[in-house]
Amino acid sequence: MTCVAVVHYHLRTGGVTRIVQHACQALRERGVKVAVLAATPPEMPLAAPAAVVPELAYDERRPPVTTPRLIALLRREAERLLGRAPDLWHVHNHSLGKNSVLTDACRELAKQGERLLLQVHDFAEDLRPHQWCSLMENLGEGDAARLSARLWPQAPQIHYAVINGRDRGILARAGFEPERLHLLPNPVVAPRVPATSSTLSGGRLWLAPVRGIRRKNLGELLLWSLLAEEGVVVSTSRRPENPREQAQHRHWQRAAARLRAPLRLGLVESEGLSFESLLKGVECFVTTSVAEGFGMAFLEPWLLERPLVGRDLPEITADFVSGGVVLEEGCYSRLEVPEGWLGRDRLWHAATSALQRWYGEYGRSQPPAAVDAVLNAWCREGRVDFGRLDEPLQMRVLERLVEHPVEREALSPSALTPPAPARVEANRRAVAEGWDLQAYGRRLSALLEEVAASPSGPVEALEGTPVLDGFLDPSRLWLLRV
Repeated sequence: MTCVAVVHYHLRTGGVTRIVQHACQALRERGVKVAVLAATPPEMPLAAPAAVVPELAYDERRPPVTTPRLIALLRREAERLLGRAPDLWHVHNHSLGKNSVLTDACRELAKQGERLLLQVHDFAEDLRPHQWCSLMENLGEGDAARLSARLWPQAPQIHYAVINGRDRGILARAGFEPERLHLLPNPVVAPRVPATSSTLSGGRLWLAPVRGIRRKNLGELLLWSLLAEEGVVVSTSRRPENPREQAQHRHWQRAAARLRAPLRLGLVESEGLSFESLLKGVECFVTTSVAEGFGMAFLEPWLLERPLVGRDLPEITADFVSGGVVLEEGCYSRLEVPEGWLGRDRLWHAATSALQRWYGEYGRSQPPAAVDAVLNAWCREGRVDFGRLDEPLQMRVLERLVEHPVEREALSPSALTPPAPARVEANRRAVAEGWDLQAYGRRLSALLEEVAASPSGPVEALEGTPVLDGFLDPSRLWLLRV
């Protein structure tokens, strides 16, 4: 029987914890013995024993600990729960900059011959400069190449898993060995919906099932509420928890009120409802996000037998499309508005300022012609993608549409049209067959067995900063992310 120790920073509800929960369930059904180590106790049922290791908490919260001491604690707790040493360690988001000692411990474990599966859900290199700067200070000693070597160790006993094809492509181009680089998409399990829904006054509910953080692109959600059919109420499910996000959230609440838009943000908090109770009353799901890791929002609606409309993110959803999910009916990859509504000079200044911040935060100089690359990605044939704009630029467009409603016809698309019931059912079948818990369990257990059987060898490093270089692409600039 394969024994695996799963390591994460915390076991609070949502995010990666949800994936850990599903993995424990799927692996138990396949006879794999699992122990979970985290800084907090589980907030949801786990199909595996868990141990609290406070030293796994985020750097600003954890007690002081050295790398050797953390390794000793992890080994002690894993052996206590498993009854013996684990065959391998499955570590989530080791490189994100949340706990620099854990990052270093992964490399040291590999040097000691331990087998590791390092699963990366999010990257410090992907427009997360705060995490990058923390890593530079704690591990890189101010040297980006040194940091890269410590973040991304290479050895026969180290395997990497990513959750989408975009990330696999970036790591492959960075020089990761293909046989040790694996695509491991998340399982999709529909939330349990109560038999009866909570009553929500005010109209037909079109829901973005998200916490209203900046990259969810609330300005675009406001635009669609302004253009919605009579009786439709566009909503988000939750407010942001991060204080840095709350100011922008309040901005959009005030803007919606001023423009008299049928937009209601944070229904769970404002109406005192549970998230699950909202779902049964949803007529249609909406997404306007400009960045996702896995992209659960593109799959879950179909399992709930509801249509999905809104912004497609092809670099994320290409995996879903290849698996049979059709998004072109109801979703768009660009929401185009006339460039003349804003002016080329205003867009040029916005791009220039954002590039300087983005590259500067990573200690880089922007490449030649970077501004041209940005504008070529934003603008096509005299039109600019609304989702690439920041809040002030989006507000200019919204105010114009309110003052001149006839100009909505200048948008492309100018309306959201949900896919037909037959497409909803076809997509439901595709998701149920391709991303269900059983399929995930088969993929994950096979991967763990492969890692456990890997030979051991010296730990090496990639030259330079190839992962950072892969993400620092001017065409990927969205103003809502800088």
